[in-house]
Amino acid sequence: MLGQTPLTNFQTRDVEALLHPYTPIHKLKTMGAVVMERGEGIYVYDTQGRGYIEGMSGLWCAGLGFGDEEMIEAATAQMRALPFYHIFGAKSSEPAVELAEKLKEIAPVPISKVFFTSSGSEANDTQVKLAWYMNNALGRPNKKKIISRVKAYHGVTVMAASLTGLPGNHNGWDLPVDRVLHTDCPHYYRFGADGESEGDFVARTAKSLRDLIEREGPDTIAAMIAEPVMGAGGVIVPPKGYFEAIQAVLDEHDIILIADEVITGFGRTGNWWGSQTLNMKPNTISAAKQLTAAYAPLGAVMVPEDIYQSYVDHSATLGSFAHGFTYGGHPLSCALGVKAIEIYQKRDILSHVRTLMPLFEQRLKKLADHPLVGETRFCGLVGGAELVADKKTKRSFDPKQGVGPEASRLIEQNGAILRAIGDTIAICPPMIITEAELNELFDRFEKGLDQAEAWVSKEGLRTT
Repeated sequence: MLGQTPLTNFQTRDVEALLHPYTPIHKLKTMGAVVMERGEGIYVYDTQGRGYIEGMSGLWCAGLGFGDEEMIEAATAQMRALPFYHIFGAKSSEPAVELAEKLKEIAPVPISKVFFTSSGSEANDTQVKLAWYMNNALGRPNKKKIISRVKAYHGVTVMAASLTGLPGNHNGWDLPVDRVLHTDCPHYYRFGADGESEGDFVARTAKSLRDLIEREGPDTIAAMIAEPVMGAGGVIVPPKGYFEAIQAVLDEHDIILIADEVITGFGRTGNWWGSQTLNMKPNTISAAKQLTAAYAPLGAVMVPEDIYQSYVDHSATLGSFAHGFTYGGHPLSCALGVKAIEIYQKRDILSHVRTLMPLFEQRLKKLADHPLVGETRFCGLVGGAELVADKKTKRSFDPKQGVGPEASRLIEQNGAILRAIGDTIAICPPMIITEAELNELFDRFEKGLDQAEAWVSKEGLRTT
């Protein structure tokens, strides 16, 4: 097991120098970090020479894999021409304008303007500020609360982490802050009542949202934010009709819908946007991750003309639009965003994803028969397998047993990097993966699960 051999020199340097995010840092001195050295295609290689299929596209983001020469050439050319400039104070650059134009062209709903950030967290943080700014401009100073959902993930800044509906992002951090509300998670497998159909479950979640709005007061609620597919909450795909039911409630109460497309944008679900796949009609959109295929940090907020005009009006009143980030619209990142979208289009990545989707679905459905797996979920080329102690009753393992993390570690030992989200193992391969490579990824996934099942049985974890 990892941690039973002495740390390498580099691992020791790592422990002494870095504070690792989303890591049990109290264990790092014994477990050590896996140090990656290079990447090629769908593979990454560590300093020990071991190769892994990167089955999570890094963090849901490396849609074109590693070492794409066109991306490298675009970065090199932009670094030589203009390695940095900002867009504050009416300054601009060609890459920022060109990328904004491309985003408007492919947007799932009419978009007027694009605001650039450095990440998805910053984009969602900005969404909240913009909703507040809009309502101040419209003379509605009390319409400021934001509705999110249990198990949502929207980032880690103070406001984005408050929107996130996961206890680990709140406990110990004095979150969530005021003005954030959470409504039901649309996970039928976990939260559907006995004998309740998916349609009845959708109706109940919509009623729960309506009750929350009426209890809080519609005139106090600015927006609801939602991921088309809830990624870091466990790859939760809402039932058919969910967003239509939710949007009817929001429209009735004049509450805008923000689509968090940070994971689901740019082909991941088989369409340009998860909103199109899930029949969601957002007012505004957050994007990041595959926006640059992860070759540089970049996030974006996309807004329609009527909302943009409220910003113009308020800027005239206040004298300026006083919001922005030093690296928002960074020319290197934007040039890579332009190139990534160009590649998605000319290589017809959407068709490639759609071609792979039946195999992806077939292999995930096969995993549902595994003795450790209670449910598999998928949309496009993103999926998850939820591990359970009892398939019949859906009983979960005690989180302290660490079944999900141990399964993920065993899968990694078999040469595939996936991600344990609690006891759900998420899979999100680079969109360039071939059928043969996808089968190999699932073969490695299955081998790791078989070893995890043997460990669970040996340790008697189903009865403790």
